[in-house]
Amino acid sequence: MWILSRTFLQAFGIVCCTSANVVFIARGQLSHAFITGCLISYIWWYNARTAAHTSGRWTAVAYALGAGTGTVTGMWIARLL
Repeated sequence: MWILSRTFLQAFGIVCCTSANVVFIARGQLSHAFITGCLISYIWWYNARTAAHTSGRWTAVAYALGAGTGTVTGMWIARLL
C-alpha cells in the first residue's frame, strides 16, 4: 500500500506543479513560475530515481489518479494566487 501511496503522491506533485506553472507562465507571474519550475525539476529528479523500481497495473492506476488530481489541484492553487 505504501508503494501505491508514494506513486500517487509522486504523480500528484509533479503534475500539480506543472499545471500551476503553465498558469503562472501564461499570466507572466515570473516569481511564481520560477518557484514552480524549480519544484518540477526537483520532483522529476526524485521520480526518475524511483519510478524504474515500481510496476504493475495498480501502480499505473495510482499514478494516473495522482496526475489527474494534481492537474485540478494545480489549477485551483494557481487560480488562488
